[in-house]
Amino acid sequence: MTLDKHNYYCIIMAGGIGSRFWPLSREEKPKQFVDALGIGRTFIQLTYDRFSGFIPSENFLVLTGEVYKDLVLEQLPQLSPQQILTEPCRRNTAPCIAYAMYKLRQINPEAVAVVTPSDHYISNTDRFAVVMQEGLAFAASHPALLTVGITPTFPATGYGYIQTKQDSESVITPVLRFKEKPDLATASQYLAEGDYFWNSGMFIWSAQTIIGAFERYLPEVASLFASIDRKYGTCDEQEAVNQAFNLSPSISIDYGIMEKAAQVYVRCVADLGWSDVGSWGALYSLLEKDAAANAVSGADSQFSHAGQNLIKETNPNKKVIIDGLSGYMIADTEDVLMICPLNDENHIKEVIQQANKI
Repeated sequence: MTLDKHNYYCIIMAGGIGSRFWPLSREEKPKQFVDALGIGRTFIQLTYDRFSGFIPSENFLVLTGEVYKDLVLEQLPQLSPQQILTEPCRRNTAPCIAYAMYKLRQINPEAVAVVTPSDHYISNTDRFAVVMQEGLAFAASHPALLTVGITPTFPATGYGYIQTKQDSESVITPVLRFKEKPDLATASQYLAEGDYFWNSGMFIWSAQTIIGAFERYLPEVASLFASIDRKYGTCDEQEAVNQAFNLSPSISIDYGIMEKAAQVYVRCVADLGWSDVGSWGALYSLLEKDAAANAVSGADSQFSHAGQNLIKETNPNKKVIIDGLSGYMIADTEDVLMICPLNDENHIKEVIQQANKI
């Protein structure tokens, strides 16, 4: 395969609903379409920005639900409607990736793609660009499935892990095994051993290689999207895709392919400043803080005898005054005010679940 950067593509997965970020993230406008950091850019816009320096705008595809298509085009006006691939129903990551890769193979049989979530955050974007281009070059010249591992900085129980043996001769190494989200004791053991890395959910591969893996490990999914090959790029595409999704099993790409395939590699990296921003606590860790460790997004705030609070305000004209409160998250939207202890993620999750039953 020729190492031509015009063959490089980015596939952004933007179909989730970000339920852990309620009330900021709602089904009608999920987390990826929200400016959670208060910087004037949503997560999906930041994702596009990270790749736009080395992937041309015409080489992006966005996977999302039909209801979000207009929202994607509004937030990413650089893209055409043909670059937005819509799923009629949620079937986890394997079917939507199959759709994108079979369509991409028809567009360019030499395509090499990064598949990325739409709602993660990377602070070191220059380093990220270098790592991604290294990965694309590797995938273009090797029949391999590549994932990205993040060097853990604490014993996280909310991430899956990737085990590998680091090699001084290469920054890309074979995956030994994937591990499900561990308990705290196991996560601490992983951290101590040093050869386990957080699974970032980013993948890099050529269209030829991943389609070969679908044919071998998920033949039922492969046959559905291969059978409509002549429909891609035509007015009949969406109807055919809808039928394929309705018949497809719901299965993740990790379980369906990555945990079974032989030629699976990982690029481990420590200095990306990566976060999946998967909780209110994760958002707090990303925001700048005052001398009392208060973090604010989207509000003019005043604190007195208060510390270690997170304030997320969606009304920029509202002033927030906090006196005598410490260690809380306060999320204020048009119709919901939510106040919870910040350091108990399980409790916040329970509160959200109960609130959504009301």
